[in-house]
Order: sequence, then structure tokens, then C-alpha cells
Amino acid sequence: MSSTTERKADRRAPLTRDRVLRTAVDLADTSGIDALTIRRLAEQLGVEPMSLYYHVPNKEAILDGIVDLVFQEIEEAVGGFAVSETDAAWRATLRARILAARTVMLRHPWTPAVMDTRTELSLTTARHVDSVVGTLRSGGLSYDLIHHAMHALGSRMYGFSQELGEGEGGGDSSDSGALEQMAALVPHLAEMLSVVRHDDPDSTLGWCDDQFEFEFGLDIILDGLERHHTRG
Repeated sequence: MSSTTERKADRRAPLTRDRVLRTAVDLADTSGIDALTIRRLAEQLGVEPMSLYYHVPNKEAILDGIVDLVFQEIEEAVGGFAVSETDAAWRATLRARILAARTVMLRHPWTPAVMDTRTELSLTTARHVDSVVGTLRSGGLSYDLIHHAMHALGSRMYGFSQELGEGEGGGDSSDSGALEQMAALVPHLAEMLSVVRHDDPDSTLGWCDDQFEFEFGLDIILDGLERHHTRG
């Protein structure tokens, strides 16, 4: 079947939310995220722009949806987001998980910039973060240390190295009701947040203390450089 025939067949396919979002991903991949407009997307799908609104309410919903698709792709690449309770090889496991995410991100280079504009984590993205927390926990690390590790890893946990803003994720996750709702879906992340409370005056974690977390990450890098130098 020729590419022209395939395109015509695609255009005759029923319009669904999934088809709209996957076409949006393809458009962003091939032409860049700036090319992703309602009009251009409708042209790609062979429909009128108004037809898209039956499946996605606005451009923001499209951006949320395509980020979610990328993290679904990451989930497939890592064989699911479930983690073992204990893992002596947690470092290698986490390294492989993050590098797999990076491979996916390189296929969709627009993703980091779009993620930076999102105000909340989608469930799929939150489950990815939960798998990172869970992998660290499987190695026996305390939630105190895991919290600092998440800051030190920064955006690398997502598979790229752009530093994200402190407000990533939105909202106050220390609310006990919110934590209970989260626990069923992202248990490792919820447990860490229950330990690292914003309003805990006795916490030694320095929650979201930019200077503390910056120095913590810097020290980890310098410690690693010293170890490599010592090894020759």
C-alpha cells in the first residue's frame, strides 16, 4: 500500500481522543511543538478544527495528553512501573530505568519544554516518579535521603537534564486526605510525602529549601568526581 493510500485510509478512520493525541505526538515529533496548533492538527486528521473539540476541550488538554502518551511509552520501555520490595541491585535498576526513559525522551525532544508548562503531574507521570522513589526505597534508603536524592536527580529521573521548577506537581501534597487518595495509586510517592511534610516544624529535611538541595546535589557530584579520581 502506498503512503498516499495509507494517509487516505487514516483519514477515513473514526476520530477518537487517542487518535487525536497520537497524531499530535507525530506532528510535534516531525515539525516541532510550535507547529502543533488546532488548525494544523485538524489538517493532519482530515477534519474541521471544530471536530477536535468533541474529543479534547482545548490546546492545554492536548498538551497534557501528549505528555501522558510519552510516559505511557516509558512505562512500556521499562516493563511497567511496578518495583520490588527489596533490590540489592537497586542502583543498576534505577540507572537502567532512567536511561530507558531518556531513550524515549530523545524520540520526543519537545517533551521537557511541554512538561515545564504543566501545573500538575498526570497519573502516568506520577507513577513514573513513584517507581523512582520505590526503587530507591527497595535499596533500603530512608525517605529523608530519598527526598534529597529526588532533588539531586532533578529532571534526570524523567530522562533529561533540564532543571525543573520547584512547583512541579502543583498543589499541597502534604494534605492527609490527598495522601490517602494517592496511596492506592502511587504508594511509594505518597509514603515519602507523608514523611516529608511541608508543615512539620521538626523536620530536618529542609523541605524545598533551594540552597540546601543545591548544595546537596553539588556535594554528590563532587564526591563522585573524587571517587573516580581516586580510582585513577
